[in-house]
Amino acid sequence: MTITTLTFDSPVGRMELVAEGGALTRAHFLVETAEGGSQAVDNASGVAAPTGWAGDAVATGSRAAGAGAHRSAAAGGICPDGSSHGVLQEAQRQFEAYFAGKLREFTVPLAARGTPFQRRVWEELTSIPFGTTASYGQIAARLGMPPGASRAVGTANGANPVAIIVPCHRVIGANGKLVGYAGGLDRKRRLLNLELTSSGQAALFA
Repeated sequence: MTITTLTFDSPVGRMELVAEGGALTRAHFLVETAEGGSQAVDNASGVAAPTGWAGDAVATGSRAAGAGAHRSAAAGGICPDGSSHGVLQEAQRQFEAYFAGKLREFTVPLAARGTPFQRRVWEELTSIPFGTTASYGQIAARLGMPPGASRAVGTANGANPVAIIVPCHRVIGANGKLVGYAGGLDRKRRLLNLELTSSGQAALFA
C-alpha cells in the first residue's frame, strides 16, 4: 500500500502527516538540524529520523526497532506529495482549526499501529477531554491496572505515533508537573496552554 505524506507549518512547528490508504497512520513534528536540514522526529521511538523520512509501514514502540525502520520519502511505495490526498487534506484542515481554537475533537480516520496494550492506552488517551489533563497513574487505574503501572503507561504513551489527535500531551506527572513528551516539553506546554485558553481558562503551565 502506498504511503503518502503531507507537511505543513503549525504554531508549534512544522508537522508531517502520513497516511496509508484511507487512514492517518502518523502525525509528527519536524525539527531543523544544526546544518539547516529537516529531520522528522519519530514519535514512536523518540529518535530523530534521517532527512526525508516519511514514516514506516509498521510502527513499533521499540527504540531500537524504530531507529532501524526509517525509510526515505523517495523510497519505493512512498509518495511525499499528499496535496491531493483527501485524508491528509482533512487532517491538515482539522489541525489548523485546532490551533485556531475552533476544534476540540478530531474526526480523521486513524490506523495507528502498535501492540494491543499500546492501542488500549492510546484509546484511553482519546477520552481525556480537551483542556484537561490526567496523570500516568490515573490512566493506569482507568485501564484496571495495579498501582505502580505508571511506567508501562508512560512507555506506551511515548510510543504514540499520532501527536495531538491521540493527546499524549495531556498526560502529566502525579505532582502536576510536565514530564515526558517526544515533541519536547516546551511544545507540550504550549499545546496545554492553547487548550486552556481556548476553553476560557487561564494558562497554567509557565
